[in-house]
Amino acid sequence: MSRSPGRKQENDKISRELFVLTYGALVAQLCKDYEKDEDVNTCLDRMGYGIGIRLIDDFLARSAVKKCRSYSETADMIAQVAFKMYLGVTPSVSCNSAAGNEFSLILDKNPLVDFVEELPAERASLCYCNLLCGVIRGALEMVHLAAEVTFLQDRLKGDAVTEIGITFLRKPEDRKHKR
Repeated sequence: MSRSPGRKQENDKISRELFVLTYGALVAQLCKDYEKDEDVNTCLDRMGYGIGIRLIDDFLARSAVKKCRSYSETADMIAQVAFKMYLGVTPSVSCNSAAGNEFSLILDKNPLVDFVEELPAERASLCYCNLLCGVIRGALEMVHLAAEVTFLQDRLKGDAVTEIGITFLRKPEDRKHKR
């Protein structure tokens, strides 16, 4: 028996919606468990880091990408391949420093907030999607790229776009291994 071609897209949409709703329930529970937004943000980052260190293997296996030669190639790979593969969106990338080690991923649409209208006033410092920062940081560390990843702007806080800042912490090294 053959399946109709629209069936896979329908299943993907249902899976994505289920993920987004589950994520919202997770954040809501963390907000109940922790009084301070900083504690919730830390917990989300830690969870994301754990996901990132495991997700990189899946990403490398499924994407068949080649080694990135620069930080700009790495930032483009995160935006154009990883975000598209796992979240179905492609953020734009901008370089924020002359040194070439600071980049921003600018999301016009953030799928994790599809069912969130705004943050409550008492949760003004909550970084709702901080899980993404942890995922990126964890994945980068597994390929030996230490980075600081933070939200610079957030639509849930009234900003025009959602912007994730990535600062690579070490200078790129050209290592030549002897055989």
